[in-house]
Amino acid sequence: MENVIEMLHITKEFPGIIANDNVTLKLRQGEIHALLGENGAGKSTLMSVLFGLYKPEQGKILVNGSEVQIRNPNDATKYGIGMVHQHFKLVDNFTVLQNVVLGVETTKHGFLSLDAARQKVLELSERYQFNIDPDALIQDISVGMQQRVEIIKMLYRDNDILIFDEPTAVLTPQEIEELMEIMRQLIAEGKSIIFITHKLKEIKMVADRCTILRKGKHVATVDVADTSIEEMSELMVGRKVDLTFDLGEPKLGETVLKVRNLSMHRRGHGHQALDNVSFDLREGEVLCIGGIDGNGQSELVYAITGLIRDYEGQITLNGIDITNSSIRFRNTKGISHIPADRHKHGLVLDYTLGQNLVLQSYFEPELQKGGFINFVKSAHYAERLIEQYDIRSGQGRATLVRSMSGGNQQKAIVAREMERKHNVLIAVQPTRGLDVGAVEYIHRQILKHREEGYAVLLVSLELSEVLGISDRILVMYNGRLVGELKPRETTEKELGLYMSGAKSEEVVVHE
Repeated sequence: MENVIEMLHITKEFPGIIANDNVTLKLRQGEIHALLGENGAGKSTLMSVLFGLYKPEQGKILVNGSEVQIRNPNDATKYGIGMVHQHFKLVDNFTVLQNVVLGVETTKHGFLSLDAARQKVLELSERYQFNIDPDALIQDISVGMQQRVEIIKMLYRDNDILIFDEPTAVLTPQEIEELMEIMRQLIAEGKSIIFITHKLKEIKMVADRCTILRKGKHVATVDVADTSIEEMSELMVGRKVDLTFDLGEPKLGETVLKVRNLSMHRRGHGHQALDNVSFDLREGEVLCIGGIDGNGQSELVYAITGLIRDYEGQITLNGIDITNSSIRFRNTKGISHIPADRHKHGLVLDYTLGQNLVLQSYFEPELQKGGFINFVKSAHYAERLIEQYDIRSGQGRATLVRSMSGGNQQKAIVAREMERKHNVLIAVQPTRGLDVGAVEYIHRQILKHREEGYAVLLVSLELSEVLGISDRILVMYNGRLVGELKPRETTEKELGLYMSGAKSEEVVVHE
């Protein structure tokens, strides 16, 4: 089988780090080739070289056997290469159609002509069962639908070599299944795909071969059918990884968070975003809010953390009514928050790593004096977190967070929120975009919190995570709590029935 892409001996350097160190990758015609590695291993950098976003210091690229120079994404498009980025490249206040044609617009007598483009987008949407409205604004559609727009952008440009960079990191289990089917369909039509992911089960589901990077170097290229998940995991992180935990019974303490009759209208819709939600969270337990994305989990977290205020009901933290309190007040009185959207709510992208690590604690007595930040103590604090949580970056705490990999950005937020003063940790998709070694570490940190008497409110779309580290599961559907389950007494199938609304029961809170 002939190679459609050959990246030979690619080396790419940034200040303080060699992101790709003499890496070779070959993509065959009609295959799904997985690219696997830890956070910061150089996967996205290698694909950015192929897509023309970076120019390598050494190495060469062959397309269909001929050496080419890819200086920018327009060159990549010319050679039939398209890319769906980990963080989508879409204009929020443009329509789907406007985003698809952006950069390849057709004009007639000096005016934008969209009729033919609209027809092509509708045909692509129908062929792949995307159900996309070309006139919908990007800001009004779901994350999964935004990803479909990115895929249509590639297909609209007639790309045959498709790069998917962490495509499932923000998707629900159902959307992941749909994406896998789309990828198989694309291969059946003669496309070739490079698939960057940390999720080993997904590689086993769809990939033919897998190239593994570790710390910027090529470790191995294996046939997926002949290689176990455990073997790929060990090649990726250099050691055996265990994601199974014997939790034992929780040592429950006092109730630290009370939510009572929380309700909220969803703007532009007739139904409630939150419908009379009540529950308690106690010291020493991991309580998981499970459900398909979009069923009120985000609004619940936003209400508890103070990111939105237009709700009815009462929220009590450590005996204090915080229903109308500021975000700062809630944080200083005990709440830590790992948000779902790391760019929007978790980081200041143009601040350094060090600055982001002290964002929630620079005003504490330990890091300031007389209203002035103690930069020496702040630097030591940041360095400790960087080492403890293995946050990888080119220039340490001086690195601009915008330039870091998504996984290492996530590690920075997790480190900051877990290490500052709190007794309630609200963790929303805490392992999103993390490699299996980092997932193991974060799970151990959450369970360490539990053992030390902290309360953890976990919001996750990963069924294995929901069942693996929770003491109790509350399932949300259409803004309501429809079930309370014990992880050790339920199955993924039963959990899925509650999440889909096929099964429900009244959740009773005992005062």
